[in-house]
Amino acid sequence: MKLTWYGHSAFRVESGNARILIDPFLTGNPSWSGGCEGPAEGITHVLLTHGHSDHIGDSAAILKKTGAMLVASFEVCMYLVGQGVSGEKINPGNTGGTVDCGGFTTTFVRADHSSSFGNDDGSNTYLGNPLGLVLHFPDGRSLYHMGDTDIFGDMALINELHQPEIGIVPIGDRFTMGGAVAALACRRFFNFKKVIPCHYASFGLVDQTADKFVTGLEGSGLDVVIPKIGEAEDI
Repeated sequence: MKLTWYGHSAFRVESGNARILIDPFLTGNPSWSGGCEGPAEGITHVLLTHGHSDHIGDSAAILKKTGAMLVASFEVCMYLVGQGVSGEKINPGNTGGTVDCGGFTTTFVRADHSSSFGNDDGSNTYLGNPLGLVLHFPDGRSLYHMGDTDIFGDMALINELHQPEIGIVPIGDRFTMGGAVAALACRRFFNFKKVIPCHYASFGLVDQTADKFVTGLEGSGLDVVIPKIGEAEDI
């Protein structure tokens, strides 16, 4: 499996024939200035955790150009259909559901956050529940992108049901749990082999380093991977 981080919560995951973009906030991302073309090359799927603009990002443009499958909540899917995305290319779900994505499955799990899209007139369009995404691949590996969330006790059930091997964990504080709490979540509820922090070092309002997360996991035996932005890593 190859994983590329583009800053904030945007990732490309490659496994088998699947080429997946998760939360492709690329244009306007303070951590990434490389545009959409490289990250979107050969993309087969776009997965979205929720409807905020720093997660939906460039999804509409990428989906229309590539014809990739959109996997997201029903509300987010229908919002993007309204932006010109093909309704034949959506694969909607909601909390607790699992969908076959062709080459892997995605289970939608709880996230403690919100989900809406800001309109030009200052109003907000409600876009359903925020979600975490658990991806299961045919080789038996599994990846859990938590989306934007705080810690919650039912993370223990997510681990029991899915046994995710790789965790992508928001740590930036203010809008999600901070690094120390995120480390507690990983230690208490999961048996990850590798954890990758995200949702930090982008906007000035969030923490600019992963130091609190790394410190919180010292002695845990967990492999904390901090990718270099834009560089593919074998995970």
